[in-house]
Amino acid sequence: MPTASPHPTDLPVTYADVAAAAERLDDVVHRTPVHTSRTVNARVDADVHFKCENFQRTGAFKIRGGYNAVSQLSPEAQARGVVTYSSGNHAQAVALAGRLLGVDATIVMPEHAPQVKLDATRGYGAEVVTYDPDETVREELGQRLAEERGLTLIPPYDHPDVVAGQGTVGDELFRQVDDLDALLVCCGGGGLLSGCALAARHHAPDCTVIGVEPAAGDDATRSFHSGELQTVDTPDTVADGARTPYLGDITFPLVLEHVDDMVTVSDEALVHAMHYLWERMKIVVEPTGALGAAALLDGVVPGHGRRIGVVVSGGNVDLGRADALFEEYGIA
Repeated sequence: MPTASPHPTDLPVTYADVAAAAERLDDVVHRTPVHTSRTVNARVDADVHFKCENFQRTGAFKIRGGYNAVSQLSPEAQARGVVTYSSGNHAQAVALAGRLLGVDATIVMPEHAPQVKLDATRGYGAEVVTYDPDETVREELGQRLAEERGLTLIPPYDHPDVVAGQGTVGDELFRQVDDLDALLVCCGGGGLLSGCALAARHHAPDCTVIGVEPAAGDDATRSFHSGELQTVDTPDTVADGARTPYLGDITFPLVLEHVDDMVTVSDEALVHAMHYLWERMKIVVEPTGALGAAALLDGVVPGHGRRIGVVVSGGNVDLGRADALFEEYGIA
């Protein structure tokens, strides 16, 4: 478990790291589009700009941090291989990064991870090791495999090169859209949120950065408002990409220093937001990817006529599972 936040002067990632990652990723990742909707704008009383990382390689933003981290390893470490643990999107990112860089990747995934994510991870050539979340702590399994096989562990969020890579989402958005008053970013372990906050502070110091979590996995929100690291065991939420137990040694201090607020949304609001984006904007978004949109659409974050950026983090959704969720929450 991470320790308390260090003093801000000790922060391990800066905007310079994000800028360096952007150069490194220039020919590797897609420059994803920013979509708008007059229907959404009218509903929430804001000028909303959706940064669509669901159109990114592997279907999510995670390739940015995964590739950045693996590419920075020494030739010796790359030759030994890497290991990570992930519910799916970081798994695919490290698997693809390994294929692109010629590095063997071992991925620890929950046995009930979305099938689309399991299949894609294997499709990129990685070895997948599944586990039962009720019986196994994924961090411990990943560390054990690293020690037994001599692999380098690339955690899904608490790693400086991962944070810097994820921050390129925000860096790119601020180069595409000027004068954002607020930025909404989903939060699991805080890698994307802290990286985007670094970009916001560089490009638009007055922009209000808000992290959004599922209510069932509100550890980061409680940590932010209390100033003390909080945890939650195996969050029971449809947002599988946000089922992290706590922020990390790297992400916690960055969130405290650069994020302005943290809020939560219910699973019901999340599923309704996901369906709304599918239906109105014709974009396929997974539950975690709809967290920022849900905060706006449900009124948790009011529009107030502002220009608001919303990071849509991914679109790797199991279509059968999505249909079941829509039925469960009474969506025709």
